[in-house]
Amino acid sequence: MHDFWTFAGSYWWLAFPLFGMTMGAINGVNRRREVQARRRHREQIELIRAQGGAVPAPLAPPVDADEQQRIIAAQDAVTHRWLEYELDAEKLISYPAMSDGRQPLTAAFLRAKKVADNLRPRDGETLSPERLREFRDAVTDYEVAFEVAERDARRVKDAGFSPAERKRLDTAKQLLTVATDQAATPNERQLAYKRVREELDGLIWLSDDAVDELEKRVALELPRGTDPAPRTPPEPAV
Repeated sequence: MHDFWTFAGSYWWLAFPLFGMTMGAINGVNRRREVQARRRHREQIELIRAQGGAVPAPLAPPVDADEQQRIIAAQDAVTHRWLEYELDAEKLISYPAMSDGRQPLTAAFLRAKKVADNLRPRDGETLSPERLREFRDAVTDYEVAFEVAERDARRVKDAGFSPAERKRLDTAKQLLTVATDQAATPNERQLAYKRVREELDGLIWLSDDAVDELEKRVALELPRGTDPAPRTPPEPAV
């Protein structure tokens, strides 16, 4: 025994290569087991397919419900900003390009809005991770398209109209002030409102919702037959 420890003390350095050889052998065994496990897994999948069965899909990571709500809130915020133009006649007169689907940037925004609306989850629905990514990308495109369209509309204002048309827009804006002035008489408000509709006719299309909002501000109910004939809105360039 004494001779063994004397030998071990003199040749202690041999322990390192021996240890390395041992660990290498263990790692080799582990790798072979892993390869065999993968092979068995593939064979099982092929067997299931050959028998006409469905191959179980890998588990998808859970969807972050808070992220889905954040994306919905971002979409609603853009829609709210857009509706400020759609429902406010004064804003439409000031920035008419925002209501004109024939404008390329406005048309691009409307297309992006449609895509985001189609991908929006229904009430109580939780999107899959893949659909959530699609929805998030669509809302991002929606936000960017609105920003671009709004910036351009505020830049050009009424530059796309002739001098005579711009004069009509200015007149409509002045009459709108009278139509929504509660200090004016009901007759004055109604007359100004009719003039506003006449000046805008053929220049800017007011949606039914915009008309409803305007009539609430004017605080009157128009008798039947006094409202100008409805016009077909311009088709957006989609």
